[in-house]
Amino acid sequence: MDWKKTFSQLEPALLDAMEKEAVVKEFPAGEIILKPGQYIRSAMLVLGGRIKIYREHEDGGEFLMYYLQPGEACAISMICALHSQVSEVMAKTEQDTTVLMLPISVAEELMGRFKTWNQFVIQTYRKRFEDLLQVIDHIAFRNMDERLEFYLKRHARVTGKKTIELSHQQIAEDLNTSREVISRLLKKMEQGRYLRLNRNMIELL
Repeated sequence: MDWKKTFSQLEPALLDAMEKEAVVKEFPAGEIILKPGQYIRSAMLVLGGRIKIYREHEDGGEFLMYYLQPGEACAISMICALHSQVSEVMAKTEQDTTVLMLPISVAEELMGRFKTWNQFVIQTYRKRFEDLLQVIDHIAFRNMDERLEFYLKRHARVTGKKTIELSHQQIAEDLNTSREVISRLLKKMEQGRYLRLNRNMIELL
């Protein structure tokens, strides 16, 4: 994989410097690559696939925060590594995923040498902050049916597909609610001709 094309917005000299120190790792779909209490030694930049970032409650419940796609970096890995803090979130691959692992000491050193790396890091923090603001707004000010609609639209935007291959239980876990609530709301949306329900698949109309 020519990972430099994925981050073509970074200057050639910076990409060359990263290539000398970074390690490319591949993870199969469904693998947890980051969990609470884990120390992070490298910044993670996604080259291919998709990663789900979420919080997990002690009772086993999950709450989706955002997705990471090719060309994006994990802001949490950067922050925790820079401050020698442990992670407080889970990161799980949704597809076979390729990640560029950049040692945090190198990431710090690059900030003093390359303007485009500084810009990339700041943009990464800003994008994740905006993602979390959207999530907070929907939790604080929206009903569950509106949160579900937002969830489906975001998933379709991230995957680039109008068919969502998730079970009602998976959606319920991401939204921290019950499967029965999700099934009822999806049926209501189907009756409103917003979507079509199939077995473990939802087609947006």
